[in-house]
Amino acid sequence: MPHVVEMRIYRLKPGKRDAMLHLFRTRAMPAHAAIGMKILGPFPAVDDPDAFFLMRAFPGLAAREPMKSRFYDGDLWLRELEPVVMPMIDRYEAVLVEDTLGLFDAPEEARAP
Repeated sequence: MPHVVEMRIYRLKPGKRDAMLHLFRTRAMPAHAAIGMKILGPFPAVDDPDAFFLMRAFPGLAAREPMKSRFYDGDLWLRELEPVVMPMIDRYEAVLVEDTLGLFDAPEEARAP
């Protein structure tokens, strides 16, 4: 069965992208990986210095909510990241799609930018 993928775009408050990407790469991505979520990105927008894009994959639709809960109900998010990250975000959007191309079946090192 193909992975279910959240395609996410974040629009940040002016000048916050570098700090957000640093926190995402160093703190959030390892926590996502430990839970079993796969990430493709983050990709900084070329035409907007305050935006970036990423894809976050789950092994199936039934796994999505429990995996997200493990992250968002955990100490890392609640005590460390949420208080710092949420004030940086102006808005974000997420679209749920099916990975019919098998992008998330590739080894991790082939997906990392």
